Amino acid sequence: MIRLIEKGLMFGNLVHISSPALVERYNRALQHLAGKTTALTDFHVDISGYSPEVGIELEDDLYLNPNGVNRQFILLTTEQKRAPLLNVKFSTSRDILREFIEMNEAQLFALTATDAVAGELVNSVIKLTSARDLFNLQKIEIEADTAGGTLRKAEQLAGMVERFKTEEDAWFDDVLIAQMIDTAKQTGDVTRNPVRLKHTVFEQRSFWTAHYGGLYLFPDLDHPAMICSGEEPEGEMPVKYVFDLSQRNRIAKFFDYNDLVEPIVKARGIDAAAILQQKMDFITIDTAANAGLDLTGLDRSDMRRLARNHADRLPEAYHGLAQLLRWASDGGAWPRITSDHPAYFYTLRAADTPQRDLVNMLLAELAPLDVRQLFICHKELFYRTYAAWPEAKKAFVADFLAREYQVDKAGARAALFGHEQDMSGDDRASEQVIRRVGPWGAIRRG
Repeated sequence: MIRLIEKGLMFGNLVHISSPALVERYNRALQHLAGKTTALTDFHVDISGYSPEVGIELEDDLYLNPNGVNRQFILLTTEQKRAPLLNVKFSTSRDILREFIEMNEAQLFALTATDAVAGELVNSVIKLTSARDLFNLQKIEIEADTAGGTLRKAEQLAGMVERFKTEEDAWFDDVLIAQMIDTAKQTGDVTRNPVRLKHTVFEQRSFWTAHYGGLYLFPDLDHPAMICSGEEPEGEMPVKYVFDLSQRNRIAKFFDYNDLVEPIVKARGIDAAAILQQKMDFITIDTAANAGLDLTGLDRSDMRRLARNHADRLPEAYHGLAQLLRWASDGGAWPRITSDHPAYFYTLRAADTPQRDLVNMLLAELAPLDVRQLFICHKELFYRTYAAWPEAKKAFVADFLAREYQVDKAGARAALFGHEQDMSGDDRASEQVIRRVGPWGAIRRG
């Protein structure tokens, strides 16, 4: 993994903590949350305040995520909003933390000027006893305060101020006045500068979890389902359909029934031919690396030569994409690529729905040789599979991602997964045709 770290593809954008004041605040918050401290004077943290170095020191990667359900966090600076989330257990956690920070940035900036803010993403489940418990995780509430309890004391001070203003004899209550003065020394003037954090309840509907071998939950669709990366969990689930990744036809129907995907060649605002060609190149690289070939310094002509010389080794997914590319680029015959075909899920991307990111994540797992989509949409799986690749593939992919993706992440995501309104009526695969024969029916260009 050293190659990925050096190129900023792993542990990238972590926040460096090195000042004694920040380390001391971190330890006070860590003691408050977990009853632990670190002896390190220099470490990095993610958006939640988790540090891989501290995790190694404590021999506990879940020291801020007990039972992997209620994620705790330590905010030392609002700059953490730009950091990734490591050891992800739920796909929604980073988005919730980032939205919380952005909605309360001014308040958090003021609070973290003097103390760390510690908190937790709280739900109704303390520990998972079965996969069925996951369906109870519909709302996440954020509880947060400084390690010194500034928000709690500010709330107490606001209550005392209200008493002082409304109770008849409060002007003569020396104890109340003394308490107000003492608390105000710690919180400031809450009448002029109220210290409150807003929007602390977030809905969590469709999501992915690393628990039970990896599960995708879509409970709120017209045709709800749970899709399992591993074996189906035991027990009855509160959704009608439960699939595993081997049930490609059923997953394809699930996508279709809920209008969750669209063919790449039909998508507006993208260069479909270039995307298809890149997917084919990734498949070529995988085949060549497994054959022990040198992949150093490959250009477009080298890639074509590799594909020609090893055509008999290339998997069926490559040949299916090649047929689709010929249709998209040269006017060849429209290929018949059904959900049984290994190329099928490579030809799709998520439609513009609230589940878009989760669907792209699932597609990345269904089409794992597209390493760019795998890295962008499902980093946990990317890192896990990367470790088992031949060295030649590791080097090629790391160089490609550093060269083609890192330099313009937003542009790359927009080019691959963004959506533009269809302003044209001359799509090759029209809506009428797709409704009549399905996205990969046995038709020719009209």
